[in-house]
Amino acid sequence: MDNKILIEAKDFLDAALDSDDQGRQELISRLESLLEAGDHDSIRDFFYSLHPADGAQALELFSPEKACAFITLLNNETQAQIFNYLPPHFETRMASCLGRAQLARIIGAMSHDERADLYNRLTSEQQEEVLPALAHAEREDIRRLASYSEGTAGAVMTSDYAALSPDITAREALDKLRREAPDKETIYQCYVIDENRRLVGVISLRELLVASPRSLVSEVMNQQPIFAHARDNAEEVASTIAKYDLMAMPIINGDDKLVGIVTFDDVHDILEEEATEDFHRMGSISGHGESLVGVNFREASPWLIIQKRLPWLLALVFVNLLSGAGIAFFENTIEAVVALVFFLPLLIASAGNAGSQSSTLMVRALATGDVKASDWLYLLGKEVGIALTLGLGMALAVSMVGIFRGGPEVAIVVGLTMTVVVLFGSLVGCLLPFLLARMKVDPATASVPLITSIADIGGILIYFSIATWLLEVPAAH
Repeated sequence: MDNKILIEAKDFLDAALDSDDQGRQELISRLESLLEAGDHDSIRDFFYSLHPADGAQALELFSPEKACAFITLLNNETQAQIFNYLPPHFETRMASCLGRAQLARIIGAMSHDERADLYNRLTSEQQEEVLPALAHAEREDIRRLASYSEGTAGAVMTSDYAALSPDITAREALDKLRREAPDKETIYQCYVIDENRRLVGVISLRELLVASPRSLVSEVMNQQPIFAHARDNAEEVASTIAKYDLMAMPIINGDDKLVGIVTFDDVHDILEEEATEDFHRMGSISGHGESLVGVNFREASPWLIIQKRLPWLLALVFVNLLSGAGIAFFENTIEAVVALVFFLPLLIASAGNAGSQSSTLMVRALATGDVKASDWLYLLGKEVGIALTLGLGMALAVSMVGIFRGGPEVAIVVGLTMTVVVLFGSLVGCLLPFLLARMKVDPATASVPLITSIADIGGILIYFSIATWLLEVPAAH
C-alpha cells in the first residue's frame, strides 16, 4: 500500500465502503496482499491512522478468522479499542478465533463494561478458559458485572469511575483526578462516597476547578444526586439520564453502596436497541432464539430471519381467514351489486392505514413518556374527533368515484363505509397499545400487520353490512 493511501487511510476506507462491491474488493485485496507479503508495518500504519470505530468497520469486511490475523498485529490498547466498536455478533465470532492468552490480553485492556458484555456473550467453555488468564482484580470485576440480569442497570454499568472522599479539599481532589484520569472512563462527574462506599454526593470537574482550593469536597458537592439501583430497568435508567441531561448516573446496590455508573454512551446503545426492538415488534418480527438486535442485517443468515418472521406471518394467515369467511357470508350482497367489489380493497386498506398511523403515534408517545396508560380515555375522545374528520374527508373523495362506478346508492354506501372504517381502524390502533400496556406487555407488540388484519376483518363486515342494509339485499341463508 503506497504512502498516499496510508496517509489518507480514512478517506480510502470511506470511499471503499461507500462504493460498490468493486471498491470493497479493492480494499480487501490490498490488505490481504500486505498480509501475505508479510508487510506488517504497513498494516499497522493503516489501522493506527484510523479511529478505532473505522478500524472495526474495516475488519468487518473480512471473515472473523482473517480479521483476527490483522488485529493480532496491533498493540493491546488498539486491539481493545477496536473490539469496543465491533458489532456483538462479529466480536463474539472473533473471540472464538483468538487464542486464550491473546483474548485474555484484549479483555484485560477493554473498558470494564465492554469486557463484561463480551464475557457474557462467550460460551461457558470460553469463559472457563479465559478467566484464569486474567488478573485477580479483573476476574472479580467481570464476575460482579456479569452477575446482573440482562436488561438491568447493573448489566450495562461500568465500575470504572472516579470516587472522592468528602473530607479532602478541592486541591487534593484535583491532584487525585490527575493521577487517576488515564485509567477512568470519565472524570467530568465524580462521586463522593464515605468510608463504607455509600454514595453521599456528586461533584463535577467544573465545580472543583472553580471552588476555592481549600474548600472541602463536602462543602461544594451536590448532596442530593440522582441515582438508580443496580436491579432497575436499564431502559428506565436511560430515560432518566436523557430527561435530566446527565453525563452519567451513579448506580447503587441494596446497601446504598456505589457499585458503578451508567454513562451517556451506554444510554445511546440502550435507546438504539430499544428502538430497534420496537420496530421489529411493530413489523411482527419476533420469535424464540437469537435476537436480531445488534445483528448486521447484511450478514444475518436467511434461516435466522425466517425464524423471526414466520411465526407472526403464519398466525396472521389464520386471522385473515376470517376476512374470507366474512366475504363468503355476504355472497348475496356481492352477487346483487357487483360494483361493490371494486371498492373493497380501497376501503379495507384505508381502515388498515388509519389504524397503523394511530398505533404508530400511540406506541411512540407511550415509549417517550409523552402519554401514560391512564390517559387512554382522553386520547380516545381526541382520536374519535380526528378519525371522523379524516373519514369524512376521504368519504367525500371516494363517493365521487362511487357515483361513476355504481350510481348514487353505491356512492352513499361507499362514503358512509369509508367514514366508519377509518373511525374503526383509528380506534383499534389507538386502544390496542393502551390495552397491552395495561396487561404489562410492550405496546410495540401492537404491530402494524396485526392492526391491519383486525382492520381488514372489521372493514369487510362493516362494508357489506352497510351495503346489505342500505341496498336492501336479502340476507344469506
